[in-house]
Amino acid sequence: MAPVTLAEDIRQRLGDCSPAERKVGRVLLAGWPAAGFETVATLAERADVSAPTVIRFVNRLGYRGFPDFQAALRTELDERQASPLTLYSTARHGGTGEDGGRPPQPGTAGLLAHGREVFTAAVDRTLAEVSPHELERAVQLLADPKRRVTLAGGRFTHLLAQYLGLHLMQLRDDVRFLPDRPVERTALLAALGRRDVLVVFDYRRYETDKVTLAELVREAGGRVVLFTDAWLSPVSTQAEVVLSSQVGAPSPYDSLVPTLAVVETVVAGLVTALGERAPEHLKHVEETAGRIGLT
Repeated sequence: MAPVTLAEDIRQRLGDCSPAERKVGRVLLAGWPAAGFETVATLAERADVSAPTVIRFVNRLGYRGFPDFQAALRTELDERQASPLTLYSTARHGGTGEDGGRPPQPGTAGLLAHGREVFTAAVDRTLAEVSPHELERAVQLLADPKRRVTLAGGRFTHLLAQYLGLHLMQLRDDVRFLPDRPVERTALLAALGRRDVLVVFDYRRYETDKVTLAELVREAGGRVVLFTDAWLSPVSTQAEVVLSSQVGAPSPYDSLVPTLAVVETVVAGLVTALGERAPEHLKHVEETAGRIGLT
């Protein structure tokens, strides 16, 4: 299983820090990850603290000094950008893969046992680490009938965007997918406003256009809900809600199984939040489908 990321570790430890150290942590998080590569003097100036305070802060995180902290950040960023090809190479040269568990025993029985171990652990840790507050806010935004929901995914995660979007379409109105055609996409983005919610799925090897999409929504006064991995997409700086998942898998590919579990949990929350509106909307949808011969 992937360890807690540096950014998450900083967030969790802020409450244990002195007021001056908290300033350092907030400056780091506000400019993450680039701020982590500033000099001690620059960070101290930006946080309005002394240089020794910066050193004490990274010491509190468990690092011997600032160079040690920056080395750990570089290692994490390398993991953040890992592709199936690099993970495949690691596995072939004796690595155990992103799941961090034992290599599978030979044969299909061993493969099944390994898959059960990896997926169970990844889903369990993901759901244990989801913030109740973040989940509640995601449900509030997606259940609000006054808001218009747009969903966007990536290379593989567009499948999850569609999965969530199709459920939303059965439960409420004003749900759409980000169009592929340039003219349609431009028109949609140009018409964004305060009632818009953008749901983004963005996982490592992050796609730069997702940050721009999120910026456009925020500039228009809308909200962003982000589904991402433990290393956190750059979209997280623009998102009101961040729902992160583990990606451990028995193959060189990042798993979307834990994310699907989070999506299913959000759908369950929506069904509860919408109350009688959900079955009424679903009934109307099915009646409409029957009239046009799609049932």
